[in-house]
Amino acid sequence: MDRAVKIPGPDHPITITRSSSRVIVKAGGRVIADSTEALSLREASYPEVLYVPRKDVDMSQLERTSHATYCPYKGECSYYSIPSGGQKAANAVWTYKAPYDAVASIKDHLAFYKDRVDSFETA
Repeated sequence: MDRAVKIPGPDHPITITRSSSRVIVKAGGRVIADSTEALSLREASYPEVLYVPRKDVDMSQLERTSHATYCPYKGECSYYSIPSGGQKAANAVWTYKAPYDAVASIKDHLAFYKDRVDSFETA
């Protein structure tokens, strides 16, 4: 993604751009994700969320859970835990497998709760 995608809506703007940062996520003493192709999603007044391409995540370290949520702006959200990260890493990772068209670029990307992993580094 070379250009910013801005979702219209004065009450809840969403902007998605390519992040210039390298993202490294570690849990349980292991590198779970390492990417230079993350997307930065900024939504309304919420903090930035970096979405890492699935291809840059060690999916063998994740375990799908039954937890699910719904966002009226992005769609159905599913979750993964990181077993090697212990109890704090339960539902630490989320993804939109079929996001709404307005945010389709986050398809095949995962996001991490920074407080549920050992480290979330950007450089």
